[in-house]
Amino acid sequence: MEASNETWEAEFFLVGFPDLERFHLLLFSLLLFTYLLILGGNAAILLLIRANLHLQVPMYYFVAILSFLEVWYTTVTIPKMLANLLDSRKPISYGGCLLQVYFFHALGITEACLLTAMAYDRYLAICKPLHYPSAMTPKICLWLAAGCWACGFMWPVPEIILLSTLPLCGAHRIEHLFCDFPSLFSLACADVSTSTTIDFALHSFVILGPATLILFSYVKILSVIINIQDSEGRRKAFSTCASHLTVVLAFFGTTGFMYIRPAQSRPSYHDRVVAMVYAVLTPLFNPLIYSLRNKDIREAISNLMKPRWVSPVSKAEKVFRL
Repeated sequence: MEASNETWEAEFFLVGFPDLERFHLLLFSLLLFTYLLILGGNAAILLLIRANLHLQVPMYYFVAILSFLEVWYTTVTIPKMLANLLDSRKPISYGGCLLQVYFFHALGITEACLLTAMAYDRYLAICKPLHYPSAMTPKICLWLAAGCWACGFMWPVPEIILLSTLPLCGAHRIEHLFCDFPSLFSLACADVSTSTTIDFALHSFVILGPATLILFSYVKILSVIINIQDSEGRRKAFSTCASHLTVVLAFFGTTGFMYIRPAQSRPSYHDRVVAMVYAVLTPLFNPLIYSLRNKDIREAISNLMKPRWVSPVSKAEKVFRL
């Protein structure tokens, strides 16, 4: 059964956090500030990697691509969330809702694949250092990244087609901060047991598959690090993985909690809180994690902040010493 023309023309309403409506101006200010930090932090990482030749290696190509991805990942949801905080009705068209679902999941799956490629990069660098220069060239890095984007944008298509054929009814109230598969399935007039099963299976595969590959990579990496005799070498090897591992745990922990549970065990309020974490807070912390925990990026920031000019007295002293 296909969705009727009335469904496509209907207006839907995002509930958000109705208990916090009286704080909407404060929430708007906090969310806007957070969004600007996300944009600024990720843009700074992109510019930093572009400006420093020693950061233009596959490891930091992946970091730059991740930062670029985070900008678009948050732009899919946060601007609409900001607009809804200033509009008590919080409307969204059905077509706009489907587009938001598609791009949010496409970019999220791309990030899952990209984090897997980054784990593979660290595995090659630490476990097979002699083969690393030939196994992870900039060209191969870009091909891996392209594959991540292709997988991400193709994977949600079957679910979007399935969702677009369901007849929706009721008050058109979406019990979420933004449009998402579970909240839209709950509005369907027809039996959605098959649809929710497919949704659960697809999300389980796309979350648990990359998570398993990353886990396998880190088991190999840790086995090599433990056998390093030099404590300084062991610390340096682990530090190259710490930032990535922190991001992986935050991303897969929250998305796994959200999407690979049975539908009946989903209290909508808790889902909205978890969604705020993986849609807003995790992208905010990513640039901080990579800048504060990564020695190369900290040094690049430090070098960038050093004064570029030399005083006339310093020049005279230098000539005198010569």
